[in-house]
Amino acid sequence: MLSTDENNLEKVLIALADPTRRQLLNLIAARGQATATTLATTVTVSRQAVVKHLTVLNGAGLVASNRVGREVRYKVCPDQLSEAAEWMANLAADWDKRLGWIKRKAEANNKTDLT
Repeated sequence: MLSTDENNLEKVLIALADPTRRQLLNLIAARGQATATTLATTVTVSRQAVVKHLTVLNGAGLVASNRVGREVRYKVCPDQLSEAAEWMANLAADWDKRLGWIKRKAEANNKTDLT
């Protein structure tokens, strides 16, 4: 069973895996906030598809919605992105350490083979 943090990370990665959702996230970030109707005018999918994508982004904690009259406005929530970026940076650092260890072992073995 996934911990809450792992479950949140999984939702973020799934949400970011779709290029349309990444595009919507970028558009909202550039504008500060946007409605599904506004976003639908700039992407190649229908307004209904935009709403579905925004629901996934909202469920992952990447955007938050705020109702203003009849409109629902979305804004980016950077906290989940920061946590995902931190996880990726830690994973990359772990791999760098492992690869460095392999390189040192290979170089040490190569030196003993030459003598």
